[in-house]
Amino acid sequence: GKVYKAATKTEACAIVSTLLNGASAVASDAPILKAAGITSLPGVQCGFADTASLRAACASVDFGITSADYGLAETGSIVTRSASESRLASLLPPAHIAILPFSRLLTGLDELYTLLPKPSFETASMVLITGPSRSADIEMILVRGVHGPRVIHVIVVEED
Repeated sequence: GKVYKAATKTEACAIVSTLLNGASAVASDAPILKAAGITSLPGVQCGFADTASLRAACASVDFGITSADYGLAETGSIVTRSASESRLASLLPPAHIAILPFSRLLTGLDELYTLLPKPSFETASMVLITGPSRSADIEMILVRGVHGPRVIHVIVVEED
């Protein structure tokens, strides 16, 4: 994964625009993405009426763009909580861009579970993403990106 630092939401939008460079994307309807103007960038689709059209779009675009609920400094992971739109956009396209408010950057799992001691009471799922998936077969041949995107970009935004 690659990490970028943005002082403002406007700067985060500019970074996303540069990463996209004319490519297609699906964005979740997270408030931070709308506030930053990311959902209005050329080539970015959002606001799907049904899961079938969202799934089809996610399967055909170059990037998925979501917010991240938390970041874990110790492992370099991002945490996303349940929303089928975010799961599809973060896992199905070949590249994922996540926007993380700096105020949600935590030290690690201990701090996360202090804030959310019983995550299953608050959300249907919680996903910890630590870069592209990796798998090795019996001959120990490493394959990256077996499940989910091959490339992950995280933009940490200082402004709330």
